[in-house]
Amino acid sequence: MTVRLGSKVETTDVPWAALVPILVILLAFVVFCWVDISRHAVKHLPKWAWAIIVAISIPLGGIVYLIVGRDSNRQ
Repeated sequence: MTVRLGSKVETTDVPWAALVPILVILLAFVVFCWVDISRHAVKHLPKWAWAIIVAISIPLGGIVYLIVGRDSNRQ
């Protein structure tokens, strides 16, 4: 990719081989949280709100859901 900054031209190469596994792990984490939200009871917010929080704030939203929003009295 070529980026033009004023009169200066810089070339940046994105290391896709390194980023793809990280993106796959993050996507799997979001899917795990969504499945958990859909199958179990949640605390403090409705399920749809937790699903949006998990999707918008990756991975912090999922971590907050697992710590705060997940019902600990599940079977």
